[in-house]
Amino acid sequence: MSVTATGSSAEAPRVGTVMRAPKTAELIAGHLRRQIVRGELTPGETLPPEMQLMEQFGVSRPTLREAFRILEAESLIGVRRGARGGAQVLAPDPMVAARHVALLLQLQGTTIQDVYEARMVSEPVCAGMLARIRTDEDLADLQEVVAKLSSLIKSAPEQTPDMSQWSATTYRFHELLLQRCGNKTLAVQGAVLADIVETHLARTISQGMSREQQAQPPSIDKTLRSYRKMVRLIEARDGDGAEKHWRSHMQIAAKYLFMFDPQNMPLVDLFS
Repeated sequence: MSVTATGSSAEAPRVGTVMRAPKTAELIAGHLRRQIVRGELTPGETLPPEMQLMEQFGVSRPTLREAFRILEAESLIGVRRGARGGAQVLAPDPMVAARHVALLLQLQGTTIQDVYEARMVSEPVCAGMLARIRTDEDLADLQEVVAKLSSLIKSAPEQTPDMSQWSATTYRFHELLLQRCGNKTLAVQGAVLADIVETHLARTISQGMSREQQAQPPSIDKTLRSYRKMVRLIEARDGDGAEKHWRSHMQIAAKYLFMFDPQNMPLVDLFS
């Protein structure tokens, strides 16, 4: 038992912990990651050959390849093996974040309804923000999506479009609202939630939604009118109106989607 200068037998509080020095591969991955994030290395750009990078970093081939594996796991680079291979910088993919977030949500027993509720809080806000700052390009891109939706209806038998194509096109509309709202944090957060929701919808369609079920939404025409109204509100820069309308639109859409899956379906069932 140790004794302090004052005669107390109490041990001094522990303030330290064992520290681990970063591995060389982690340091190399961190260096390349910073260059990618700062835009010094751009999507599509190919990194120098392995021999050249080994010389620049002063490391062996196994160490360099371990650094590559770290960046591959983060979907920051893609590596092709062989004589004509190499490491290429990749564009950021929200699906990568969606998979990680979905895993965390699964571990917490989160349901698909929980994700929808979060999405219905953030996306209408983004819609209102976009309406206030929209550009002519934003408006044209939204109008292009609505025109494609209209074309899908007109070209389909009995004016009931293929639900896979319809889903992919409407997803683009949601994506534009998030990407163009002016807030990067909300855009990324919304994209992650939207990707989970899109996975849910794709699952519902792939499991054999009948043609009668496909025609059950408040009517495809009514849905299209809702999209057109949204574009008009954004064109008029009516932020409050856009936010209110989009919240109502999403609430109606959620009721339709939950006709085919229980609201309390755990995400672990969706991604298993």
